[in-house]
Amino acid sequence: MSTDTEKFCRLGQARRIWAVGAVHGDVARLQEMHDLIGPRFQPGDRLVYLGNLIGLGEAVMDTLAEALHFRRAVLALQGVLASDVVFLRGAQEEMWQKLLQLQFAPNPLEVLTWMCDQGVGATLRAYGGRRDEGERAARDGAVQMTRWTNRLRDSVRAAPGHYPFYAALKRAAFNDHGVLCVNANVDTARPLAAQGDSFWWGGTRFSALEGPYETFTRLIRGYDSGNNGIVITDFTASLDGGCGRGGTLAAGLFQGDGTLIEVLEA
Repeated sequence: MSTDTEKFCRLGQARRIWAVGAVHGDVARLQEMHDLIGPRFQPGDRLVYLGNLIGLGEAVMDTLAEALHFRRAVLALQGVLASDVVFLRGAQEEMWQKLLQLQFAPNPLEVLTWMCDQGVGATLRAYGGRRDEGERAARDGAVQMTRWTNRLRDSVRAAPGHYPFYAALKRAAFNDHGVLCVNANVDTARPLAAQGDSFWWGGTRFSALEGPYETFTRLIRGYDSGNNGIVITDFTASLDGGCGRGGTLAAGLFQGDGTLIEVLEA
């Protein structure tokens, strides 16, 4: 399979895969989940955060700090490699990166309004931005909008570890035994390398998949825009317990071949 290594992560011969669903800025539940995973994580395992660490909840900075701290703790274990911990780009991270380029949008005010309605406002506030300032900059033209987004970008760079975090996000992760991890969806009519925005916004009804997609026999996602809860089928695992929306943080532990060992909730 030919895929761009800057966009996709190969999990290789993973012994087990820990897949963490959407967090949406709920740092307390993320800490609880880390307390569950930490004592059981072993060399040969992979840890995949399925996107949407940020957004909705107000504790964006604390959530990213917790995730980065736990990554360092895992990498300190003998035999664990840096590539064993993977962060996927979720819809919230995608919107935030697009917001930082809002000056290039043909209709920045409309886009900003839509993004804030989808939950990006919490991330905007975390980096010292204000929606009304963005709206005013959008009305004043590209120069003012560029200055506004540049200030936000400077705030990202000033937060320890945040710029490398966003730069390292992957669109999907997969291993050599038929497991594919995504944020929200896949379009089964397209090859993996041509998914584009389908990872976040569109594609097939995920839990309705009745057979393999390409060579993948287990598809795992962390976010369900329909809020249908944790749903496990023969071919899919939807691990969205509603974290950040009044529900739990869900994670799945899978064997390397995609067989579900257990679902954890915090």
